[in-house]
Amino acid sequence: MLSIVRKELKLLLKGKGNFFFLILMPMIFICLFGSVFSSVGKSTVKVNYVDLDHTATSQQFVHAIGQVKGFALRAQPSSNLTSDIQQVADGKLDSLLVIPSGFGTTLRAGEKPAELRFYVDPTAASVTGPIESVVNEIANQYQTKRVAAALAATGAGPAKVQRILQPSVQVQEIQRIGNQPSSFNMVDQVVPGYTVMFAFFILMSMMRSFIGEKESGMLTRLLSTPLRPLAYLVGMWIPSLIAVLVQCVVLLGFGHAVYGVHLGDLGAMAAVVLCLGICGTGIGLAISLLVRGENQGRSISMLISIGGAAVGGLWLPTQLMPHAVQVIGRVTPQYWAQQAFQNVMMRSAHIGDIWQSLAILLAFGAAGLLVAVWRFPHFVRSATH
Repeated sequence: MLSIVRKELKLLLKGKGNFFFLILMPMIFICLFGSVFSSVGKSTVKVNYVDLDHTATSQQFVHAIGQVKGFALRAQPSSNLTSDIQQVADGKLDSLLVIPSGFGTTLRAGEKPAELRFYVDPTAASVTGPIESVVNEIANQYQTKRVAAALAATGAGPAKVQRILQPSVQVQEIQRIGNQPSSFNMVDQVVPGYTVMFAFFILMSMMRSFIGEKESGMLTRLLSTPLRPLAYLVGMWIPSLIAVLVQCVVLLGFGHAVYGVHLGDLGAMAAVVLCLGICGTGIGLAISLLVRGENQGRSISMLISIGGAAVGGLWLPTQLMPHAVQVIGRVTPQYWAQQAFQNVMMRSAHIGDIWQSLAILLAFGAAGLLVAVWRFPHFVRSATH
């Protein structure tokens, strides 16, 4: 068995593309998506506006928008109003806020609502929605001031006015993410997500290795030795397990070093990595002995690797997925591996807190090994014909 382990380790190290697909390519993906998502929270929403009123009131309204965190004002010349509106229609501008002439006079008079015109590109709702919410919030503040003035005119004191105008419901935001005071962003989704996804790429490497053994006649020669089937399978399995363990350590370490991803309890992380490796390579054993050829094996491996990543919450949080997809995702090993990683990394979980995820990953690996043992006699017979 040890000779098989040594042979497979040498083949993994010498195999063309193994280093790229198992180490370099995941790093590229983590860098690409990590750089994109790490800047999402730092971006600003540009508010294009035209002030046709040119009064202190309109300028005060615009200034209030600019004071909101995450929003940046961009004045457009009034002489190009028609052209700017057409740019919104053409999708060249996301939105355009127009403060018409007479806005300040109408607002001070208080006899009718002061009008604002907000031109939007319907395809940019994710950008225009927050702008409209901010504009409405500032407009409501003017309404609150009018009500306060009316109450004061009736003789109500400042304390009474404040008591009347205070919100009926106040929401207090309480963040509970383990014991870690640091903030988390999408990078904490990307690093473990792509680590899990690419760990399952070992399926293709294992499948090619088994098919190569069968087609080269190596398996037939091994039949003449006293080597037992289980020993042969374990000898083929251990090098792949080692490859996945090294891969996960490198990718998680890369995420920690480059993006400062918090790893949490290292003992719990090691347990997740080990169970993930057993799960992926166990499934790889089953697939390698079930498929009839390399093309079929490649298709099934990609379906499990990419399909499981899509529905298992490796690309984006499962909370953002449709309910049906969330239900399907729970039957994939990728989902449980990702949950275990994030619980350790983001919620300071320990081994006792993630035992369910670890048990499910081990169950997948054990099921794969049992299928491989059951399928091995047929695999041997196919090699001799």
